[in-house]
This record gives sequence, C-alpha cells and structure tokens, in this order.
Amino acid sequence: MTEKISLYGSSGFIGKNFNRMYSNCINIARNSREPLTNEILYFISTIDNYNILDNITLDVETNLKVLCEVLNYCRSEDVTFNFISSWFVYGKISELPAKENSECNPTGFYSITKHCAEQLIKSFAETYGMKYRILRLCNVLGSGDKKVSKKKNAITWLINEMKDNRDVTLYDGGKHYRDVMHVNDVCRAIKLVIDEGELNQTYNIGSGIPTSIKEIIQLAHEHLESKSKIININPPNFHNNVQTKNFWMNTDKLKSLGFEQKINLESIVKDLC
Repeated sequence: MTEKISLYGSSGFIGKNFNRMYSNCINIARNSREPLTNEILYFISTIDNYNILDNITLDVETNLKVLCEVLNYCRSEDVTFNFISSWFVYGKISELPAKENSECNPTGFYSITKHCAEQLIKSFAETYGMKYRILRLCNVLGSGDKKVSKKKNAITWLINEMKDNRDVTLYDGGKHYRDVMHVNDVCRAIKLVIDEGELNQTYNIGSGIPTSIKEIIQLAHEHLESKSKIININPPNFHNNVQTKNFWMNTDKLKSLGFEQKINLESIVKDLC
C-alpha cells in the first residue's frame, strides 16, 4: 500500500476527485515543481486538441516543458512517476480494442504532446533509474467537471444543454463509439495501479466496452424528459482530421490486478443528469 503521494494537478476534474477519495495525497502547488515524496501522481495537462487554433504553443509548454521541469527533481532510483496519459495517444489505429502495446498514431497537438511526454518519461527513467507507470485514461465522465465544453468532455456538455431544453447536434448522428467510465471508478483504477501495478509499464484505464455517443445522449434525453431536439450534422474538417471515429480499450492488464467497474452506464448518465 502506497503511503504518501505527491499529487500534481489537484485542481483538475480527475485530480480533485482523486484527492477527495484518498487522504494520502500531498497537493503540490500550481507553481511548484519539486515533489515532497518519492511517489508521484502527475495530472498536469492541457485538455483538448483545439489549442492550435488560438494558442499554438500551449500544449508544448504545458505537456512537455512543465513536465521536464518536474522531472528535473526526479533523478533518483527511489522515485516512482505515475503519469496520467490519455486514450488520445493511440490516434487512428487500425485494430480495436487498443492494447497497451498497440502502435500509436496520434493526431493533433494535444495527442502528439501527450505521446511525446510518455516517451520523455521512459527516456528519463532509462537515464537516471527513475521508475514509472503510464496510465492511459478513457473518456472520464461524472458530475462536477467545471471545464466541460464542445471541445472538452462534449458528452457532459450536451447533457447540460438538454437540461435547459436547448437543441443539441450530434456529429454523424452519434454513431461513434467511445470507452467511458465514471470518474470514481477511474480514480479507483488509478489507485489500484499505483498500489499493485508493475513498474515501468503502461496500463489502459477504461471499461473496455464500446458505447455509442447516441446511446448515452438518448439515455440522458429520456431520463431528463428533455424537450431538446437531437439534430444530426456532419463534423467539420478539423474534427475529422484530429479525432478518432471509434475507440475502446483492451483492459485485461487492469483487470488482472483485480479491478471491477462499479458504476454502470445508466448510473453514469443519471449522475450527469
């Protein structure tokens, strides 16, 4: 059982929930880089692929430069760096579900810099003996995310629109599949990997279940008894260029640690509603 964890990014949606659920976290201040324990959990990241449109250097500065500044304090065999990555690093892969050893083909600045960050951590670990784990998260859902938008966590944003009976649009009729899991289950999975997962390994964190966006939105529409119209539209070219149409994960490695998902899709949707 891990004792104290230096938590970077405790103000974000998942980091805040992890900090709420587990009392052994030491929150590292936003402008601080030096960890206070040898076990590190690192959430700091940008949150979508759209920064190229208005702040072209933000993904590099946040996902790579800040990471390197923190790694500078981790030149020790005693340090274990648990890095929170994303399913976005897989990009447009040819075979699903994605396995941890699947070839990554990220598209978009967010996706590319997250994958680059993984490679930097591995190279740094080889140089200095630091240990690491890379955790690639699925689509994380749950109430309380204050930064949802059309760009980030669009599923929650669409449900929020339906709460106010505003019409919503779905790209390609919502036929795309995603791997979704409730934030509480995600935090439980992260904690399990930190406590029981092998060192110097990558773990997929997800349900392993392909779920269509249409199914999620229709469940929410029925639960809310919303008057919103659900309108099908074609996605813009930029979305087609950087987004994957269908995605879900192979989660056998996570399940081998004894993980079981507790919150099903219907309960996730009810929470969001």
